[in-house]
Amino acid sequence: MTALKIHFGERGNTAFVRPIFVRPLVDAVRELGGRPFLTDASTLYVGTRGNAVDHLTTALLNGFAPSVVNAPLIIADGIDGRDEVVVPLNLKLCREAYVGSAVAKAHSLISIAHFKLHEASGFGGAIKNVGMGSASRRGKMAQHSEVEPEIDSKNCVACGICRDQCAHGAISLVERPGHMPGPDPAIKQVVFIDRARCVGCAGCIHSCPQKALGINWERDLPRFMERMVEYTAATIKGKEDRTLYINFLTQISPACDCHPFADAPLVGDIGIVASRDPVAIDQASMDLLNAQPHLKSSCIAGEPAANLDKVRAVYPNIDWRHQLNYAEEIGLGTKSYELIPT
Repeated sequence: MTALKIHFGERGNTAFVRPIFVRPLVDAVRELGGRPFLTDASTLYVGTRGNAVDHLTTALLNGFAPSVVNAPLIIADGIDGRDEVVVPLNLKLCREAYVGSAVAKAHSLISIAHFKLHEASGFGGAIKNVGMGSASRRGKMAQHSEVEPEIDSKNCVACGICRDQCAHGAISLVERPGHMPGPDPAIKQVVFIDRARCVGCAGCIHSCPQKALGINWERDLPRFMERMVEYTAATIKGKEDRTLYINFLTQISPACDCHPFADAPLVGDIGIVASRDPVAIDQASMDLLNAQPHLKSSCIAGEPAANLDKVRAVYPNIDWRHQLNYAEEIGLGTKSYELIPT
């Protein structure tokens, strides 16, 4: 059983890896005697991939029909996100990890990741695709547990967009206290977040058009990255020598494929990289990205320039290197690599 872990793309997104690029990988696995299936786990946030039925429907609408990819589609953590395997880990932050059963029980794993930037981890590549993407709903909650939104009342206009998108009922609008600053005296309400209900998925942060919700960058994100790295170690546990990572450096967007849209790519298409080492492939992918001049049509301001840190240009508060440094520290792989063109 060979799990091909992929992101099927949110409905409306156009940057995910296309099914026609997946078919040759499936065929190659079959030729080697494997029994391939495509898989992804359900999401925490509100969208079209929050349960197996909606997730599979979205995958089919995005072109991942079994007749196209020559493999069945299996949602890793079951119909409601609770089908999981508890993996003992005993690392710094995670004593155990909750991994979607289909991935945990597969004999081999191939990560097929669309490499792009990400609002919390700086970038999403092999590590995020495997560690975050294979986790059950409980596992995703555990990884996000400290990414709690902070409210900037001066920007909040009480529009209610964040409240409407919160799947956990953690957000409401309350009467604005007299001492609390606001953008307009006529606005009498302000957003309130119930910490007991908040799972830290950060969906509200991405949805707020006023930038009234944010993250404590210094406290939350390094530990978020570390948990994600530890979950990657848990996901491949027992099949470290039967795992392959493939990153598509195409349509490299400034945000996650979980959005129902894709912004203009940061650079021109670079190519496809593959490795047995998840740390090396992500380091190489970042280096290849940063070496390219950004496109004028992208969200990066200024004249196109090579050797620019693209993550810092888009998310100046995110230290993306922390993800790779910690992965190397726990022995997940090495940042050293050799590029072998084919």
